[in-house]
This record gives sequence, structure tokens and C-alpha cells, in this order.
Amino acid sequence: MPTLSVAIITRNEAENIRRTLASIAWANEIVLVDSGSTDETVEIAKGYGAKIYHESWKGYGPQVNSALDKCTCDWILNLDADEPLTPELAKEIQGLLSGEPSFAAYMIPRRNLIFGRWMRHGGLYPDCKLRLFRRGVARLREDTEPHATPKTSEKTGTLKHPMLHDQYPTLEYYIEHMQRYSTATIPLFLRSGRTSVSSFAFVVNTVLNPALTFIKNYFFRLGFLDGREGLVFHINHSVYTHWKFVKAWKAYQKAGGSGIEEFKPPEPTDYPGSR
Repeated sequence: MPTLSVAIITRNEAENIRRTLASIAWANEIVLVDSGSTDETVEIAKGYGAKIYHESWKGYGPQVNSALDKCTCDWILNLDADEPLTPELAKEIQGLLSGEPSFAAYMIPRRNLIFGRWMRHGGLYPDCKLRLFRRGVARLREDTEPHATPKTSEKTGTLKHPMLHDQYPTLEYYIEHMQRYSTATIPLFLRSGRTSVSSFAFVVNTVLNPALTFIKNYFFRLGFLDGREGLVFHINHSVYTHWKFVKAWKAYQKAGGSGIEEFKPPEPTDYPGSR
């Protein structure tokens, strides 16, 4: 039977990590790369037999890739600290690996809880992510955004059962995270030239893009069926889209059109990508 490593990156995830580790305690290896937790994250992980590595924050892509590189088993399951498996998904993965998997990589659906509600619409479900793959066949781009998932050139399958994701318990938590996520995307926007220099690009990126994002997700993707929580989320998600472009534009102005490669956003209080 092929062996399985679980790769997780953390910083101050004591509130979440226990449920996630309990759901994958049956794995052959748990690799946890921590970037300076000051809570009980590391102690909890040690209790589940995890291999702990302490590394400074390098950015979401490099941090995840560092955890993947430390895995030694045949297959890797890449999880965030707040993504426990359902019992059904755990059994499905065990059953898959006990046979002959048809693919080298698998997408896993994700059930997102936002403001206490399971969001079934608006592009938030099934929200499939590439998380299970043979060692060596998938990696993240080094300059990726916080929400990114590993990429592979192999054909992929999709598992049936979801993992859980208690994404944003409160509106305050969501706004705080979106402030950090939008700041974390500044270097990516600058390097890709999305700086909204012309007046036309500025209006398109900071007004039309957020508005069309809301219309697509709330109306065409039926986000309105998720009640008041869905309305609040999609309005604020469009605001987040606005923030990303405005922050990149202001950073470009401040740099005088130069120094893009050297720009670094403020150090986050915990790593941007834990949710």
C-alpha cells in the first residue's frame, strides 16, 4: 500500500490545528513547517507525532513548497491548518491508496463555512482544490497569491467527499484577513504590470472589475441563495477586489515606477493563507 505524508504550514493555529491533525492521525507522516507560532500550535502538533520544522516566513508558495520537499512518502496530502477531513473523505483516501489510483493527482471538494453558514453557491462550492498527489508531481508557483493551490501537468481526478473549511467565522475576522491578503498581493500585481497607470485601466480595475465580480458571483452563480450571509460576503469580496488594485496602484506611485522587485509588503501577524 502506498504511504501518505500530510504537509501543513502554520503560524498561531492552535484554535484549528487539533481538529485537522485528529482527522489525519492515520497518515504515515505529518510534516509541519511553522513560522514562529507563539501559541500552542507546535506542542499540539508534537502530540500527534508531527515532524516539526521552524522556518521564517518566505511567502505562501515558497513556504508550502518547503513543506512538500520535506515529505518522504509516496503520496502527499497538502492541507491548511483549518481544513480537517470528514470521516468519509478519510475513508475515501485510504480506499484509493489501498488500490491502484487512476490518476497521479486528485482534486478535493471543500465545504466553506462563512459567518457560520455553509456556502453552497456563488462559486464557493464544491470549490475543488488540488491537494492529493504523488510526491514530486505538483508544486506551487513561487510568486503565488495566498489562496493558491499546487499545480501539476498530470491528468487529475476528483474525489467525492469534501474536506471542511471554517473559513471566516465572523465579519471582523474576514475584513482583517482581506486587509492582509490584499497587501500580500501587491508584489504580484507590480511584477505582472497590473498597476492601473492609465485612467482607463484604473476605472476598469477598481470599479468595473469589483462590480462585475459581484454580479457574476451573486446573480449568475446564485450567491443570493445563501441568504444574508451570502449577500454580505459577496459585497465585501468585491470590496477586497477593489483593495487589491488600489493598493498596487498606490505602491507603484510611491515607488515612482521603480523598485518593483524590491517591494515587500508588511510582515503579517500570522501567515496570509491560513484560511
